[in-house]
Amino acid sequence: MAVSANRLELLQIADAVAREKVIDREIVLAAMADAIQKAARSRYGTESNIRADINSKTGEIRLQRLLEVVEKADDYSTQIPLELARDRNPDAKLGDFIADPLPPMDFGRIAAQSAKQVIVQKVREAERDRQFDEFKDRIGEIINGTVKRVEYGNVIVDLGRGEGIIRRDEMIPRENMRYGDRVRAFVYDVRREQRGPQIFLSRTHPQFMVKLFTMEVPEIYDGIIQIKSVARDPGSRAKIAVISNDSSIDPVGACVGMRGSRVQAVVGELQGEKIDIIPWSNEPANFVVNALQPAEVSKVVLDEDAERIEVVVPDEQLSLAIGRRGQNVRLASQLTGWDIDIMTEQEESERRQKEFNERTNLFMDALDVDEMVGQVLASEGFAAVEELAYVDLDEISSIDGFDEDTAVEIQTRAREFLDRLEAEMDEKRKALGVADELRTIDGMTAQMMVALGEDGIKTVEDFAGCAADDLVGWSERKDGETKKFEGLFSKFDVSRVEAENMIVQARLAAGWITEEDLAAEQAAEEAGEAEDGDAAEQDA
Repeated sequence: MAVSANRLELLQIADAVAREKVIDREIVLAAMADAIQKAARSRYGTESNIRADINSKTGEIRLQRLLEVVEKADDYSTQIPLELARDRNPDAKLGDFIADPLPPMDFGRIAAQSAKQVIVQKVREAERDRQFDEFKDRIGEIINGTVKRVEYGNVIVDLGRGEGIIRRDEMIPRENMRYGDRVRAFVYDVRREQRGPQIFLSRTHPQFMVKLFTMEVPEIYDGIIQIKSVARDPGSRAKIAVISNDSSIDPVGACVGMRGSRVQAVVGELQGEKIDIIPWSNEPANFVVNALQPAEVSKVVLDEDAERIEVVVPDEQLSLAIGRRGQNVRLASQLTGWDIDIMTEQEESERRQKEFNERTNLFMDALDVDEMVGQVLASEGFAAVEELAYVDLDEISSIDGFDEDTAVEIQTRAREFLDRLEAEMDEKRKALGVADELRTIDGMTAQMMVALGEDGIKTVEDFAGCAADDLVGWSERKDGETKKFEGLFSKFDVSRVEAENMIVQARLAAGWITEEDLAAEQAAEEAGEAEDGDAAEQDA
């Protein structure tokens, strides 16, 4: 069968559009078929069910009206009675469709315009799908492009087969982009939106620096050196922590390169951003000391529960450790994940003296002893009356100048003080209306009950509705800084595990859960841990 010029032209157009838009030829042909169907409905009736097929080899167009086989037809433009259908196809049954061939049609101006709109729309949708599928797998990569235009500080980048956007807050400060400039950026998100896929690029993302080092340092690309964490103040300064899996390779030296060639290549791309390359350590104290370079550190004190670390530096090193506008300590905190408090040796000495005086006065008032005895107890490391009340007598009697009788007397006075305090608090909690039943919970003291009562928690049911965060507080980390929120028991020596156990006891007493529920939950946890262990052994 000979192929007409019109059919050849149709196939050539489909091929040209497919190549230009980088989409499948079959998608273009399907769009053309949809356009022909729409034009045919405008001629043969919009209610008609018309199907158009285009032969992908010959370009032949075949039009058919589909009629549904029904028992009795109400609309002959879309339905055909079963009797008539069996005249055409003896095997026809209810619910089948009979194809009624239609003659070829010539497109009028309006029909052609409508068909063109359908084709353009379908091709545009296919192009958007292709762009999304292509770029969604490139999230986390560095991509090259050309500046197409700048709109209100946002840079539109031509990526060849799509457009990306670098928003103003993702640009390095004081960096000017003009039309035609070559640009490298990090793909951090690709979203499918109504106007097409949106490709979001960044030059300030920490991973942009990681990828640049991966490109410049072969040892990182090969996995010999790992980048453990990154903190950036874009355009100004950055810190990067590295570790080597090969003891013979210095991770810092490898990243710096001969005469600084490797790090300078990254610095050049980041518009002169200064980069501190720091050896990573799994010891938090060592890691924080390294992260605060170039400042020297005299002493560190860790508080692992609060993820806070106190750093003591010589007086002359304070400004260097903090950095301009707090930049050095802020980046070190982001890099390590710890809140860092910096103080000078003089400030630490003054604070220690203040704490010593406070403890001395506490012991003098609570135990009714003179200043010298209070100072001795404070200097031995005792921080609270509870410690003196329940510590072994040997620890008190072994202090120089103390004997066993003195130790017994001190401990007796400590316990009497605590008993008086407990009685006072018990009267206060009764005045607040806190139920006696709360006392049955292990670890609950009158002081804790007063704290609960002041917050409106007065019954076992009230306490059962609490969460551990309500009791011991919680922390929220934002913009590299951790904000700590106090709980009802924050001033008491109560751990999160102890708080959770107290809440479980309250829920048991309130009848919210049963011992069987706890046993089943524990069994499920143990089974899960066993499965994780088996999986780990298989991986090993």
